[in-house]
Amino acid sequence: MPANARRVLRAVDVYSGIGGWALGLRMAGIRVVASYELWGAANETNVKNNHHSAQTVDIRRLSLADLPEDIDIVVGSPPCTEFSYSNRGGSGDIKNGLKDIIKFFTVVDYLKPKLWAMENVPRVAEILESELKRGGVLSKFSRLGISHRVFNMEDFGLPQRRKRCIAGNFDFDLLASYSNSCPRLTLGHVVKALGARRIKDPIYGLRVSKVDFRDHLAEELLTEEEERINRCGKLMHPVYNSMAFPDSLERPVRTLTATCTRVSRESIIIEAPEKPGKFRRLTVRERACLQGFPITFQFYGSSYSAKLKMIGNAIPPLFTFFVGQAFQRTTERSLKGAADGIKKFKMPTPVSQSTPPCRGRGRFPWTRSFRFAIPSLRLKSGVRCELKNIAKGGALKWEMALVFGSPSSIHEMVLREESSAQFVSRIPKGSNELVRAELAAIGDFVRDADVRRMQDLWSRRGPGSIRPFMMIDRIDRSAAKLVQLLINHRDIAEIIVKESIRTEFGTEVTKIAGVGKLTKHAPVTVAALIITSVVNHALDSHGTQVAPELRGRFPRREMRPFCRLLA
Repeated sequence: MPANARRVLRAVDVYSGIGGWALGLRMAGIRVVASYELWGAANETNVKNNHHSAQTVDIRRLSLADLPEDIDIVVGSPPCTEFSYSNRGGSGDIKNGLKDIIKFFTVVDYLKPKLWAMENVPRVAEILESELKRGGVLSKFSRLGISHRVFNMEDFGLPQRRKRCIAGNFDFDLLASYSNSCPRLTLGHVVKALGARRIKDPIYGLRVSKVDFRDHLAEELLTEEEERINRCGKLMHPVYNSMAFPDSLERPVRTLTATCTRVSRESIIIEAPEKPGKFRRLTVRERACLQGFPITFQFYGSSYSAKLKMIGNAIPPLFTFFVGQAFQRTTERSLKGAADGIKKFKMPTPVSQSTPPCRGRGRFPWTRSFRFAIPSLRLKSGVRCELKNIAKGGALKWEMALVFGSPSSIHEMVLREESSAQFVSRIPKGSNELVRAELAAIGDFVRDADVRRMQDLWSRRGPGSIRPFMMIDRIDRSAAKLVQLLINHRDIAEIIVKESIRTEFGTEVTKIAGVGKLTKHAPVTVAALIITSVVNHALDSHGTQVAPELRGRFPRREMRPFCRLLA
């Protein structure tokens, strides 16, 4: 070997997924000699694209003696499900998730590589800090010299605002310096490039023929209902802050997730370029590009959802390319772009088959839940007035409620007709008459509506004449008028709010979050209180709905137990 020749570094990838680490390190000139992954389809995708030994194995049971020798680098991405805030609001089983991190550190401790790096969600940073202390479950690995930092993939040219915790023993400052020379790409760059007549990779500059271009089949456009649910979930979520709808093409996209449905808050929704005013989700290939995979990378999943999971779980190879450069201590001045590194990659053959996209659902369970805010009666930060259904057993009823508090302590006020009469009587003459007229109109509308069939329509199990969102829109029009009328009587509105909350919660009112906001926006709060009481009284006139399979099975007198379930 010539004196100036540099030995190619050898790496192993533990919890390798589809090979995001392997591809990036290959681009940086590092040889990945072995990978280990539990999911067979992900392993197949890794092997066919990266051409190295990969074992399908439960890594928790992986024998250390089976690992290759003479290893310079260990990398990996233990499962993040138990640590992610997107999983059940962050209530995952951390103790179980730590078993995989313990196994990763055990591999590092056994192989004793010169360099190593582990990737996970940002929350793992605080978990590492806690568990590496004396008495923590990771304390015995403190001798590895574990450092960690949260990086935003957007800073390294990825068109995605994806933050990840990287733990390791390499120069983090050097890695961070590479971001100075990285371009800033957006969602629009990706959508436009993949929709062009001549397809060119928006990150790597690669070109591919239409014949070999895979996984760019568009899903069906969102239905009117799906669009409405997505719009409400993003702009008027009952707890979380609002986000854009549709997603902006002028910015990097937010974090891609492994799983999401057509009506998920996490779904990336764009306006369909070919049909302005209509909306769709991203294709598999658009997601892959946003995750930093070249357009020549093939996904060998057997289903559409499997490919989405592969991509969402992966570490972006564009980022691991820069980690590989930091491993080799490449200076910022000497750094070459990822487009140069990708030349080492050859598109695998045979190419994968494009899988049919997900379609909208047909029928839903009859108990399909509905809980959406009235737009004009929403004050953000969890304070809202909402229409919802309540199902129990084979019975269901509709109800409105004023909801406020904090995510850990939510309170509801469900008022009936007598409350509204008391409040309205205190509004000065003139405005009083207009308020009464509007309340009478909305009350008549709800009493005349086909509420008994509204759940059948919502679950797509039967005919009806009014959908829940139609009910919300009609209530919203009346609510907006009431708010405008009450703005002129703010002092009276504040008194009504204070008295009604004190009546409902007594002396505990001072301890309840959100009360100050209700008082500050008294006209909106009073409008919510009086319209809730009138609408609930009208909804009560329709009685309780019964599941289709129970209708006609019992005489009316024998159905009373079902009604009592929701009393």
